Amino acid sequence: MRHKPILLLIIAILISSTALIAGDCGDVNSSGTVNILDVSFLINYLYKGVPAPDCGIQIGKVTDIDGNIYRTVKIGDRWWIVENLQVTHYRNGVAIPNVTDDGTWSGLTTRTYCGFDNHINNVAIYGRLYNWYAVNDAQNIAAAGWHVPSDNEWQTLVDYLGGDVVAGGKMKEAETIHWSDPNNGANNESGITALGGGNRIYSGCYGTLGNDAHFWSSTLGGSGGALSRILNYNNLDVVRSTCSWRHGFSIRCVKD
Repeated sequence: MRHKPILLLIIAILISSTALIAGDCGDVNSSGTVNILDVSFLINYLYKGVPAPDCGIQIGKVTDIDGNIYRTVKIGDRWWIVENLQVTHYRNGVAIPNVTDDGTWSGLTTRTYCGFDNHINNVAIYGRLYNWYAVNDAQNIAAAGWHVPSDNEWQTLVDYLGGDVVAGGKMKEAETIHWSDPNNGANNESGITALGGGNRIYSGCYGTLGNDAHFWSSTLGGSGGALSRILNYNNLDVVRSTCSWRHGFSIRCVKD
């Protein structure tokens, strides 16, 4: 019995090592549960040369200033939010105006948001659409510790997933529940779970729900425009485009 504390200490150290090696999953032998067999697997990995632990996709969550909870996924060495923002306040609590009228939207040169077709049910599924003035505000639309990705950060993600001509398929939610048929090449291999959330153009009109996903970057793209990324139901591409600041697009965030 006097050896029991030593044994427990050894097990604790091994379990800690398991967490360090396996990331957030703990289930290093992929059995579906975390138990003493994971320690045995780790010992064999460390000292007997069995294959390294494979924990698959690492997932987490983050909460914004309004209390909305978003799922997150680690892709490469970066954490991404895998749902479109719904937030209606900046990080400091200042409200972002909700503009429903088309004419008012088209004349704005200040921050705003909306839900697709001004319908709350669309917000629950697709998040909200924001003009780029809302993105480019120093009050920060992202949750603490997160930010709207730059053009370079979007491109790093796309390159990690195989490049512009294939990464879209790995980013799109599979099937045709939130995408138009045929949703070519969609397998969501990355875990990003992009939905065909459509957009609101500078005139205030809504369009392309189910056909396209439009995501802002934080990077300027020329006079009156900013760089964005677009996915389409009919191909695997990720299109890099310069769009008017007055358009309403979805927002994803990446961890600082």
